[in-house]
Amino acid sequence: MARKTSKRSTGASPKTTENASGAVVLLAGGNPQMAKADGDAPVQAYISAMPGWKSDVGRRLDDLIVRTVPNVRKAVRWNSPWYGVEGEGWFLSYHVFTRYVRVTFVNGAALSPVPPGSGKDRDARWADIYEGELDEEQMATWVWQAAALPGWRGFDKL
Repeated sequence: MARKTSKRSTGASPKTTENASGAVVLLAGGNPQMAKADGDAPVQAYISAMPGWKSDVGRRLDDLIVRTVPNVRKAVRWNSPWYGVEGEGWFLSYHVFTRYVRVTFVNGAALSPVPPGSGKDRDARWADIYEGELDEEQMATWVWQAAALPGWRGFDKL
């Protein structure tokens, strides 16, 4: 049976779902199950719970985003970290899958070059990062461009 621990981003740790042994529950594909929360602490908890090499990718992505976008806002929604700019909205999220980490840009169709992944949303684009394949230079370019565009304002008033 899962037990929940509640901690907030105001200095305490975020709420996570843990199994009886205290390990964070991993959903299909190895994505950590994390409760909705705002701030750096829940994002760091998510990154720490990412399995294997994916946790290193999460740390590298988070560091890159923070370096590229001063004063970036962070949150966890739908078991994924989100990054945004105050007054502009959310511009990026990422999610763990079995073989890769998917970085989704809310308005990725406007980026140059356009990230390779696409789906039903005509604006969103993504890049799948496989083990050992994070191109930090290209990712920083996309992050910088994405943060300069109006973002998504769907889950709060960012």
